[in-house]
Amino acid sequence: MSEFIKEILENDFEKETSQGTVLIDFFADWCGPCRQLTPILEEVAREIKEVNFIKINIDAAQNVAARLEITSIPTLVLFHKGKKIDQVTGLIEADALKIFLTKVK
Repeated sequence: MSEFIKEILENDFEKETSQGTVLIDFFADWCGPCRQLTPILEEVAREIKEVNFIKINIDAAQNVAARLEITSIPTLVLFHKGKKIDQVTGLIEADALKIFLTKVK
């Protein structure tokens, strides 16, 4: 993992999403599009410092994935101060991701 993206475990979910703006990438190691998304997330995370970028492996965090109704991956979920703002599923380009992150304003 890069210095700009933190991978967390299921039991850290509440703490990590409770403050500020957080983008969570729900992924799995076996998912090709998930692997393609990682460098895009790293690029945007280097640019946008006011958002915390987090990855959660759905194979290890099935309860959180089920609670948020994550049925496909990759899925990006945007949180602000503990509240879910929006989500997008599938591979997304850097420019589209930047626009998605503006939903918090």
